[in-house]
Amino acid sequence: MKRAISLLLVITFALSLFLTGCAGKTTGGVDKSEPIRIGGITSLSGALQDYGQQMQRGFELGLEYATKGTMEVAGRKIEVIWEDTTTVPDVARERAIKLLDVDKVDILVGPASSSDAAAILELAEEFKKVIVIDPAAADFLTGPAWNRYTFCTGRNSAQDAKAMANVIINNKPGAKVATLAPDSAFGRSMVDPVVGALQDGGAELIHQEFPPAETTDFTPYILRIREAKPDYLYVIWAGANNPWGQLMELDLESHGIKITTGAPEIAALRMMQPMIGMPGFTVYYNSVPQNPVNDWLVEKHKEKYNSVPDLFTSGGMACAMAVVTALEKTGGNADAEELIKTMRGMEFDSPTGKRYFREEDHQAIQPLYEIVLTEVDGVDHPVPKLVREIPAEDIAPAITVPADAKR
Repeated sequence: MKRAISLLLVITFALSLFLTGCAGKTTGGVDKSEPIRIGGITSLSGALQDYGQQMQRGFELGLEYATKGTMEVAGRKIEVIWEDTTTVPDVARERAIKLLDVDKVDILVGPASSSDAAAILELAEEFKKVIVIDPAAADFLTGPAWNRYTFCTGRNSAQDAKAMANVIINNKPGAKVATLAPDSAFGRSMVDPVVGALQDGGAELIHQEFPPAETTDFTPYILRIREAKPDYLYVIWAGANNPWGQLMELDLESHGIKITTGAPEIAALRMMQPMIGMPGFTVYYNSVPQNPVNDWLVEKHKEKYNSVPDLFTSGGMACAMAVVTALEKTGGNADAEELIKTMRGMEFDSPTGKRYFREEDHQAIQPLYEIVLTEVDGVDHPVPKLVREIPAEDIAPAITVPADAKR
């Protein structure tokens, strides 16, 4: 009898230790011993390599900041697996399938290209995994192509358009505006939302020019703009064959036409030397936001990369901070349904201040900045100087998710 009781006590004690160990690993259905796997999918080569690398750096720094250097959240380690889309949609789809089906990631983040993002969205829905988009900015990603697994921490082109219209109308109510943009999907997608944004503010788009993307002589296009006599010319251009020099040579300012644009990444700013004094807006420039998050980012980026953070570094950091904020709120639960419920309407911090995911389409609503390009000694490009912060609600885009989309 004594032996039986002793054996029972031993078994009971062993079972107690086993259950205690299990409890340490599992809390609320979450296995704390398993890492949270994040699939980073972006342009690490190809046409948008610079954008993708900026996002990657920002995301990794954002995880460091948001987890206070522990690289874990709610007791679970964070593991990031990066894949290169090569800025080719078919490759993006293939690499996303690998992350979802082979690596079994819990969350996707990226990409840089809107076309890459479009190729991935249905996979997020198929595998029932949340994707957090940054910096791809096409409106349709949180509009007609949207599904309930899609969240976007970056701004979209409609927010850019509203910011540009806001700057123009703030300086000249009722302004007449012309646009100069490449004859490409990018160029036209950036101009289209400007029309409505200007009309909503009482201004008018009176003239448009769409030179081929490979144009080197912009003279005929600029002369037609000059003849149209707008108050403002909004220029949308990317690439080495830019119109800035010819715009200055043809002296639109003396014809009463102010040139404006969105301040781009640093590499493109280097080509805008003739545009010192130009007004415009920016999504981010390292010296514009004044807050502790951005101060940390600038200091840490200089320390680690011997350079200042760029346009899409900020977006990568915001993406990481949104992911960590959501996981903290779920207690480390990366289940898509829990994340969707948590992230809808969720506020999170970023290098440009507070943002929140709009419940209806999961688009991040955020402030942008009115700036003027200035010359700064020792800096090899025009430096955006803050004029004012454009309030987030003033540039919130229209909700364009289909009415029959599953919420």
